[in-house]
Amino acid sequence: MNKLHIVSNRLPFSINNDENGDFCLAPSVGGLATGMNSVYKDFNGKWIGWPGVASDSRTKKEINKIESLFEEEGCVSVQLSGEEIEQFYEGFCNNTIWPLFHYFAQYVDFHPEFWEAYVNVNQKFADKTLEVIEDGDYVWVHDYQLMLVPEMLKKKKPNITVGFFLHIPFPSYEVFRILPWRNNILGGLLGADLIGFHTYDYERHFLSSVRRLFGYEISFNEIHIDARIVIADAFPMGIDYKKFEDASLKINQTPLKERSEIHRELEKYFLMDPDKKLILSIDRLDYSKGIPNRLHAFERLLANHPEYRGKVTLVMLAVPSRNNVVHYQRLKSEVDELVGGINGLYGNINYTPIWYFYRSLPFHNLVELYSMSDVALITPVRDGMNLVAKEYIASRVNQTGVMILSEMAGVMKEMGEAIIINPNDEEEMESAIIQALEMDEVEQKKRVTAIQERLKRYDVYKWAKDFVGALNRVNRIQKDFLAKKVTPAIEKNIVKRFTTASKRAIFLDYDGTLKGFENDPKGVHPDEELESIIDSLTRNERNIVTIISGRDKETLGKWFKDKSVNLICEHGVWLKRLGDEWEMMTNVSNSWMPMIRPVLESYVDRTPGSFLEEKNYSLVWHYRGAEAELGELRAKELRDELTGLVANHNLEIMEGNKVVEVKTGGINKGAAANSFLVNMNADFILAMGDDWTDEYLFRELPESAVSIKVGIKHTSAVYKIDTVKTVRSFLKRLAKN
Repeated sequence: MNKLHIVSNRLPFSINNDENGDFCLAPSVGGLATGMNSVYKDFNGKWIGWPGVASDSRTKKEINKIESLFEEEGCVSVQLSGEEIEQFYEGFCNNTIWPLFHYFAQYVDFHPEFWEAYVNVNQKFADKTLEVIEDGDYVWVHDYQLMLVPEMLKKKKPNITVGFFLHIPFPSYEVFRILPWRNNILGGLLGADLIGFHTYDYERHFLSSVRRLFGYEISFNEIHIDARIVIADAFPMGIDYKKFEDASLKINQTPLKERSEIHRELEKYFLMDPDKKLILSIDRLDYSKGIPNRLHAFERLLANHPEYRGKVTLVMLAVPSRNNVVHYQRLKSEVDELVGGINGLYGNINYTPIWYFYRSLPFHNLVELYSMSDVALITPVRDGMNLVAKEYIASRVNQTGVMILSEMAGVMKEMGEAIIINPNDEEEMESAIIQALEMDEVEQKKRVTAIQERLKRYDVYKWAKDFVGALNRVNRIQKDFLAKKVTPAIEKNIVKRFTTASKRAIFLDYDGTLKGFENDPKGVHPDEELESIIDSLTRNERNIVTIISGRDKETLGKWFKDKSVNLICEHGVWLKRLGDEWEMMTNVSNSWMPMIRPVLESYVDRTPGSFLEEKNYSLVWHYRGAEAELGELRAKELRDELTGLVANHNLEIMEGNKVVEVKTGGINKGAAANSFLVNMNADFILAMGDDWTDEYLFRELPESAVSIKVGIKHTSAVYKIDTVKTVRSFLKRLAKN
């Protein structure tokens, strides 16, 4: 594997001043910095990101000094001005993407100048990355601030492998579609070869948006885009488990006189009454965290259950966040009022129901809180993952403690043993708190141990390793396609064989091969460029050109009536040799149609945008114009329903691109082509097609035939070519020879 580079909004160090007043770097303590630090250094890569200071807030000399410090750590700085930070980060990232992706659409600002800044800053990150990377390198881009970067990189350097990981939720299509720049965002993400999410739910929402907005074919988690396969997958991010476990063990072994002030205060709390309980709440002060709901539920507990007054204390740590944003200012005021009201109503000189800290705490103090709190109350109304929940469990070295967890947090998927609640249901949260406070130690240990074993196995290092491994896999998938791709050298060889042949049989599928797909297949008639290509090929009498298609004979006969081509229609039912009349290639019947037609018509009625096409000897249900996910669901239902009907009538169900076709069995393009070739004595055979119906053609032609699949799916064809545009370019070059 070549170099692996990391691209994120922030570099993994903060800028401090040493005792002499000079700049120095302090490592960041976040999960991303922990997991990525070893990765990019192990693979000799660079970490590209913003250093944390506005470029216009320091002198040029200071900026140069800061950059050199980061360079020593293998980091590359992206310089942003104060205005860019304001409009890009505070504007589009935190006032548009953050609330929308967390389902707070009422807080979203759709300012065009924010979007413009987002595009420009993403381009800055991409440009700085392009200065560092080389062909064959891997690039791992992180999070919602940089969703356009993958496409920007891929356009300039298509021979790199790009991964992207989203650390927040990806919303449902109905929410995502609100964004005016939704197509731009999706296009940016699809520049990546691998797109990672914390949970399958987010992956599913993403694939749904891709399918509905772009209409790309999706097979399981593979998105087929022209000449590329993009894979979406879930990688639940872990923590540095051992770091928290070791810190907790050390704290428990620390003599009383050496313990921190917070630790001693907590010890005093329990000395007053060993039966007292601590409930821990730690969050950034953000509207997505559900802090007011949590306070209301705790107030209900004290109001409805007086026996817990004086016995239970909520330790609430709210880390300051985005203080200049009006929604956060209002939230701060609301929380302050709720805490003051609860403490005033239920507290006394010896009892404070809520210990409220509006600040961040050092790592050591956090672990002290984790290790000494009986219950963790983690109840966001929407959260991408929530690593606090994992940190709490890792710190419980005696395997006691209870986790109350919101079903809206991504981490819930890995913590089924926690008490799971709906964060909007205050009554359910109150009941969960009572259950947690009364849970016996045996049950606590059973639950905590199960979660701990899981989190130990899948820590942040395993998460990073799995993602890099998936990047390697997607790289191999892309190479598998390239292994069959018609390269210039392969094309040269094909042209040489073509040139020396005395009689050349050329079989060309129509839809998806010579002409791209459209919602209305009746309107996909040959354009001027295609007619010119056909004329160029048929001008040479050594070329015997045959359009071989599933279309009906009336349509193809009309479109190509003035062209010197043979026509094979309806997958091999009809043949029209150049200058002759239509003839049936096999004896078929359409007596079965009255039985099957009502079934297909019912699916037309139930699927807006779909329609039924009736050919001479087949019926076709088209769903390209239907809503993507509904169309695929109905297609599966239709296949299941038809399977029993066709079995006893010698019929076949054929699936094309957004079509389900029922026809008489035993008829296919391969058999038709071989029948057409009898006595022709062609010494060069070329077949091109995009559909699985063309696989019959590829399999049944002689081994010496040049078979070319259009697209990136698995195929029996010898070669692959990526798009209709490439097909036309190839045929033009062939015609010149």
